[in-house]
Amino acid sequence: MNLKKYIFLLSFLLCSFYSFGQRYIFFLHNKFAEDHPLTEAHPQYGKTEYREVLNKFRAAGFRVISEKRPPNTDVGNYTQKVISQIGSLLKSGVKPNHITVIGTSKGGYIAQYVSSNLKNPDVNFVFIGCYQDKDLTAFPGINYCGNILTIYEKSDEFGVSAIRRKETSNLKINHFKEIELNTGLKHGFLFKPMEEWIKPAIQWAKQHYN
Repeated sequence: MNLKKYIFLLSFLLCSFYSFGQRYIFFLHNKFAEDHPLTEAHPQYGKTEYREVLNKFRAAGFRVISEKRPPNTDVGNYTQKVISQIGSLLKSGVKPNHITVIGTSKGGYIAQYVSSNLKNPDVNFVFIGCYQDKDLTAFPGINYCGNILTIYEKSDEFGVSAIRRKETSNLKINHFKEIELNTGLKHGFLFKPMEEWIKPAIQWAKQHYN
């Protein structure tokens, strides 16, 4: 084998190995970032530090799939878009447990619908600041499936345990964990890449379920 062919083969094998071991994060941001420019500050919580959040995930070694959604994005249509993207990764050989969908606020609700409709118990999900007790009747179509981590802030109106949603879901949940934060920042905690939620989300995406 000549040198050029050897280098090509080695490069191909290295790229294949990298792709096989690569982990992916789908990040779905909050509604304020959907309806306003990223330069605009929320009157109570400040700017949505969307790019800073993505950089945290990239710095941890993940390939990040995300975009700033247009105003008034339809949840159903966007759910199907994410499911289609995940399907493409799975068909290319990516392991389902190397894929994590992380959503904050409205993005978290989209992530919940992805979990419900994808129906893959090995994909990882992190739902952040996106559950209230009334959701059981307001959003009956949500049915958890996968490795589920929920993170909520005690001072937030969405600072509620989702254990009832887990109990009413009839799809397979391989792992389930909840983390209650106490930053005092209300819903504003998810506007920033705070270590309190970024770090456990990254650990979950690395399959550190315990």
